[in-house]
Amino acid sequence: MLPRRTTMGVWLTNSPSKLYYSRERITAALDQLQQAGFNRVVPNVWSRGTTFHQSRFAPVEPPLVKAGVEVDPICTLAEEGRKRGIKVMPWFEYGLMEPADAAVVRGHPEWVLAKADGQRWMAMHGNHRMAWLNPAHPEVRERFIGLVVETLKRCPMDGLQLDDHFAWPVQFGYDPYTVELYRQQTGSAPPRDHTNRMWMSWRRRQLTALLRDLRERLEQEDLSTTISLSPGPFRHAYNLWLQDWELWALGELIDELVVQNYAYSVNGFARDLDQPALRKARDWRIPTQIGILAGFGRRTTSIGDLEQKVRLARERGYGVIFFYWEGLWGRHVPETNRQHRFDSFRLLGRED
Repeated sequence: MLPRRTTMGVWLTNSPSKLYYSRERITAALDQLQQAGFNRVVPNVWSRGTTFHQSRFAPVEPPLVKAGVEVDPICTLAEEGRKRGIKVMPWFEYGLMEPADAAVVRGHPEWVLAKADGQRWMAMHGNHRMAWLNPAHPEVRERFIGLVVETLKRCPMDGLQLDDHFAWPVQFGYDPYTVELYRQQTGSAPPRDHTNRMWMSWRRRQLTALLRDLRERLEQEDLSTTISLSPGPFRHAYNLWLQDWELWALGELIDELVVQNYAYSVNGFARDLDQPALRKARDWRIPTQIGILAGFGRRTTSIGDLEQKVRLARERGYGVIFFYWEGLWGRHVPETNRQHRFDSFRLLGRED
């Protein structure tokens, strides 16, 4: 069975969940997770261009303001997690992505990446238009790093997590700032072909530099430098989002991988566990967990499939983190199934 501290965690989100808006809900959730053997929670602290605290860098999430609740959801989670021996790792879910109509996008068009045709947004999560702030722009870097530092200074937490939105979408990079910077550094304009290998490599280096700057700033501020990254499968991340997570892991720019494996079928999940970059990370003894889809919207994964996926991950020496809280035994699980699923997770989390 499990070594004593094998990771079993879950992502917590504000949507579509009411978890953040009540200390009682937070306490009850962490009690349940502790009983089920979970030892990590990864709460979303940066979503849709908003935070869950008064910030210098972004507005507070509107539903939290509207609820008028006297609760600090992230620091409450950190406090209650420490009481139960559960690590709390804040998750900057939206990374460099902002709603296309956000004030920062409207107020700083020079910060925003563009496609070759001038379009400055992409469709994400249905029809929601999202803009991408430029990882190469010094003011964007300062804002992003400042947000991370500000969040970690508020209360003790166990590092931080970035994910697949800490990225540079491959179609983007034709805004005036990037074009001029590329011209200064290479002597030519960016190729019109956004898949040109040199052009892709140059943009990857800008993203890597931002990650390096973040680590240096955390060290300067005497904050935790533990950075977890939750990317998609390597080829997808490398070619579409310009994330070189293999280099980042081997170069010690990140301390842990939580590779998303959201294949619905067990067979597809097993295939994705054997990607070469994952095997290399294991061989280099880089702490690696697997992100497993417990539920998304109203669709939840059967407990039988979840058990098989956990077993497959553990057979290869990986811990697991489930996306997301409401998919475990929460609101989208029929009431008649909740206790059964909870009992099954207690068995999954049991330690020898």
